[in-house]
Amino acid sequence: MSHDATKDIISLSDMIKQVPQFAKKLPNILNGLRHAYLRRPSSACGLGWAFEKAVEENPTGTALLYEDQKFSYTELNAWANQISDYFLKQGAKKGDVIAVMIENRPELVATVLGLAKIGVVTALVNTSQCSKVLSHSINLVKPFAVVIGEEVQQAVLDVQNDLELAKDKYYWFADDASKTTAPNPFVDLAQAIQTCKEHNPSTNNQVCGKDGLFYIYTSGTTGLPKAVIFKHSRWMLAYGTYGHVLDLDQDDVMYATLPLYHATGMVVCWCGVIAGASTLAIRRKFSKSNFWKDVQKFDASAIGYVGELCRYLLDCEPTPEERNHRVRKMIGNGMRSNIWHEFKERFNVDEVLELYASSEGNVGFSNIFNFENTVGFSPTPYAIIAFDKEKNEPIRGADGFCQKVKKGESGLLIGKITSRSPFDGYTDPEKNKSVIMENVLKSGDKFFNTGDLVRDIGFRHAQFVDRLGDTFRWKGENVSTTQVENIVSEYEKISEAVVYGVEIPNTNGRAGMAAITLKDGKSLDENDLSNMVKAFKAELPAYAVPVFLRIQKQIETTGTFKYSKNKLKEQAFDPEKCQEQIFVLLPSDTAYSEVDATVFKQINQGKYHF
Repeated sequence: MSHDATKDIISLSDMIKQVPQFAKKLPNILNGLRHAYLRRPSSACGLGWAFEKAVEENPTGTALLYEDQKFSYTELNAWANQISDYFLKQGAKKGDVIAVMIENRPELVATVLGLAKIGVVTALVNTSQCSKVLSHSINLVKPFAVVIGEEVQQAVLDVQNDLELAKDKYYWFADDASKTTAPNPFVDLAQAIQTCKEHNPSTNNQVCGKDGLFYIYTSGTTGLPKAVIFKHSRWMLAYGTYGHVLDLDQDDVMYATLPLYHATGMVVCWCGVIAGASTLAIRRKFSKSNFWKDVQKFDASAIGYVGELCRYLLDCEPTPEERNHRVRKMIGNGMRSNIWHEFKERFNVDEVLELYASSEGNVGFSNIFNFENTVGFSPTPYAIIAFDKEKNEPIRGADGFCQKVKKGESGLLIGKITSRSPFDGYTDPEKNKSVIMENVLKSGDKFFNTGDLVRDIGFRHAQFVDRLGDTFRWKGENVSTTQVENIVSEYEKISEAVVYGVEIPNTNGRAGMAAITLKDGKSLDENDLSNMVKAFKAELPAYAVPVFLRIQKQIETTGTFKYSKNKLKEQAFDPEKCQEQIFVLLPSDTAYSEVDATVFKQINQGKYHF
């Protein structure tokens, strides 16, 4: 049943009803805002600063839980300090970049923290990357060194010859503490730091808001990932806002299964934990069958989420564990409106702190008033302007300026660029130019174009509607259409491919679909239907492999020679709307199979859990 969005408009009486609940958080929120906006470029601050503050507040309290491992704030801090000391001795200095590729485990947390304390920027490499995409991501940031987990060593070794990195700058953490032999050319970092100093490095006091903290990768229109700089000042903003709005204390445990190379996990979840000197509990990879068991095991009181995770949990058969817990709040993004209430009721959760923020952007929303079906409230300067989806551009009036939409209407979200809400940008200057809008509402103003359509629902609250451009979200990840098009087109029988996202009922995001044309005289047989899956998986992360294929004689283009994606998206994978063959990669299958009327009906009825 579709959600009635008209019911989500927020009135004055709605705001008044939420005031008592909000008032309880207000002292902590005000304290957080003090940290958030103490962002002088030269003042000491950031991840290392905040963590050391938490160590002082809760030295013997548990900072990190993983499987059967437990680290106090003092222990985790000492470990991170050893990593700081080691890389200082290796010649790393503030502003250098170290690429880190480790799955969710304590070694990743300690490494990121240790590098932050010496002002070294961590490039958070997606652990599912491989081949050309991986070598591009590493080379893009010109790293001083690379630190990996054993679990991804083969992917790195496969591209080693393509990496612009000295042979003595490869570091490695074993996947099993009993292993001590690192493969050539890696240095076993766990062994190397054993004699290093455990006290706080003096460099932490020299790390300022203007200094880089992370590179977070985002899909770009070139088809290869873009590296977005995430400065310590932005981390302080998240720490002071999302972190303090979450309102955790030393008794709280945040369970996070989200990949920590994403900002939602690494920034939002962890900064909430650090703000309360609370406990972070992590799992290597999300498991729907073990989720509530882990919640009980770690005695979690809060969880981090993305929309896809929520859908997976709702798809599971009910269990006693799913309500027998102390989780009352959750923080993340992408909760679909049609499951919001159901999720809270079924799993006994009181507060969904939905948020909106892009890795590269300067505008953020947070559901601090605990309404349903909203990305929340934003204190930062922004506008929602009228947008022509057909022309793919903002609508400007006769005076040349854009127009704000009315309450209840959708439009393009843009963030005003000011000294308090700067745009830090990408590594690519041309990309920066493409997302900055000038003379928008008045002469001389500048705004960051988020590329997202949102709906104004009143009192500075918004709803997420859609994402524009050459990316779509699937499995909680941004998928670059151009990247997938390039890989699909490399298959020996395929001449051309255009990739787009299509909606599958009761799923989050859009599944990838590729409209392909075959080379003259070529056709697809049963071997091709399985070989394509193997070829795509060898070059693409699992979430980027097209779920659907559509065979076309010719791909339709516009007058400016751009692919006509709107019509393709509209027809999607419905065999009645398409004259050509359509194939689907069903869950757990190793080959594409044809979509006929029966399969189409089964997909729409939710028989398959994509």
